[in-house]
Order: sequence, then structure tokens, then C-alpha cells
Amino acid sequence: MAAMLGKTQEMMPRLSAMMFSAQIARALAALAGESFGTFDTGIPLSDTSHAALLPHNVAQFSEGLDIPFDEVRQFLAVREAAHRRLFASVPWLEGDLVRAVERYAAQIAIDTEAISEAARSVDPSDPSSVESALSGGVFALSTTPDQRRALTRLETMLALIEGWVEVVTARATLPYLPHADALREMMRRRRASGGPAEEILGTLIGLKMRPRQARGAASIFALVEADGGRDAREALWSHPDMVPSETELATPDTFLTLRQAAAEEDADIDAALNSLLDGTLGWADGLEPGDEASAGSGDEPEDPEASDPMGKMD
Repeated sequence: MAAMLGKTQEMMPRLSAMMFSAQIARALAALAGESFGTFDTGIPLSDTSHAALLPHNVAQFSEGLDIPFDEVRQFLAVREAAHRRLFASVPWLEGDLVRAVERYAAQIAIDTEAISEAARSVDPSDPSSVESALSGGVFALSTTPDQRRALTRLETMLALIEGWVEVVTARATLPYLPHADALREMMRRRRASGGPAEEILGTLIGLKMRPRQARGAASIFALVEADGGRDAREALWSHPDMVPSETELATPDTFLTLRQAAAEEDADIDAALNSLLDGTLGWADGLEPGDEASAGSGDEPEDPEASDPMGKMD
């Protein structure tokens, strides 16, 4: 019995790795069947210096549409170029996504019961049983707080990327493509309905693409651009702490007001710190520490009775 248990323990890591690899392969196959290009998932799948479209998938997407194929292809090509431009101009973005995935993966727990159940259900003579066994997840259902934070960060960043690309693509295509608005709406619907790849990623690691967050991100980037121009829009990518948070994506209409209030509060704090450092904290406007001596030096007339105590007696 001890020998059999020892062999089972040796086989579990191999079986876990095999099942995980098989599920990743299924996810990649699903991506290959529905992706339009290199950046279609929001995460760069190749070097950021390259962008590519998959003509077969683009042709399938355009079938049945009342939009010329060339226009669909141009619209999707602009989206690819926008993704490439974003990752090339924001040096920290790709690393931020990778770190979020690494933080999640570092605490992955394998559901050994699920693997055992899958192994028991496999019939070597029936290939479909293998496919059915691999359809479930091999990760434990429970996640740690660190994993939930990592997933939230990843979902937020993917929503921001999609929102920014949507706004930039619209700015670039509206003057030239007659069906730009219709294609933009179709991409939103496609994102909302999801696909096989997103379903598999959800099964594997619990990742959920949230269409509402992406719409909130697009609204924020559009509002910031309308208020301060393109430079203000791009400034949101200047630092990881500057990008909109998950809470801000949920309430895009108040983004500018809250950010302006926060900036004014920071300015007041900076002014108070400067006053503390130069010694003027607590002084009225127009006064300086050197004014203390002159304030009591005597511009007011001297009271003769105050200087002559005997006069008061008289």
C-alpha cells in the first residue's frame, strides 16, 4: 500500500502538468479560431514591435455584414496599430500585466480531487472522454486575497487598454470610414458576448472580461480628452498610480470632478509643507517672520500717562 501511494504521489504532479498543458492548448486553439490579430485579447502575444492580422478570421467576422470587407479590415488594422502604439509608448504597461499574472500564478493551488475524478472518467477507447475530462478546471476554487487583488488589477488594466484603444480608433477612423460607428458598436457587442477563449480563461484562472468597465474606461478617456486635449488623455498613462482605478471606472461621470478635488487637496498640502519648511506656517498673508520685531517697534504714539506714573496720581 505504501508503495502504491508513493507511486500515486509521484504521478500527481505529472498528471496535473499534463492536464494544465492540455487546457492551455485548448485556450490557444480557441484564440487561434476567433482572434483578429496580435493584440486582440488586450495582452501582447508577441513582441510589441510587430502587429499582425489573421485574414481568415477577419473574413469570417465580415460575412453577413452590410459593410465592405476592406472597411472592416481597415478598422481592425487601426485597432491593432493602436494597441501596438500604446504598449510601445507606455514602458511599464506590459510589465504591469505580467506581474499581475505572476502574482496570481505564484499562489495557484491544484484541485487534486478534480484531477482524480477526471482521470477516472477517461476511457482510452473513447477520445471524446478525454476532451470531456479536460473541460473542467484543475485549480482549486478558493483564491487567496493576493490572488483576488492580482485578478482585479489585471481585469482593470485590460479594461483600460480596451477603452483607450476604442477611443483612439474612433478618432482615427470616423473621418474616413463611413461605418466606423457601426463597427465600434459591433466590437462592444462582441466583447460583451465573450467567446470560447474567455470562457476557458475564466475556467482556468477566474479571469472575467468586464464590458461595463471597458465602457467606463472609454468614457473617462473621452472626457479627459474633451477637457484637456490629447496630452491630458495620454498623461493618465504616465505612471501606474495615475491610471483610473476600478472604482473610478464604475463612475466615469465623476472622474474629472474627483480628480480635480484631489489635485487641489494635494496642492494645499504641498503649500502647507512649504510653509512649515520655510517657517511661515501660521502667519497671516502679507506677513513674514521678520515682521515680528517691527510689529512692536512703535509706529503708534506713546501714551504720556503710561510713561509718567506720577502724572496719573496728579
